[in-house]
Amino acid sequence: MILAISVALYEQVSAEKNIYITVVAIVVFMFGMMQLSAKTPSKNQDKEEEDVE
Repeated sequence: MILAISVALYEQVSAEKNIYITVVAIVVFMFGMMQLSAKTPSKNQDKEEEDVE
């Protein structure tokens, strides 16, 4: 994810911007954030488990 951020920022600074590289970097970053958020437990997880019972 850090590599995707750095590539996207580098593309914004460069004189000749390539939109496709920026889009791919953003997609990789969003995919990484999705994977990271899937591992993070919900704040309301205990309440949801009580509602099921």
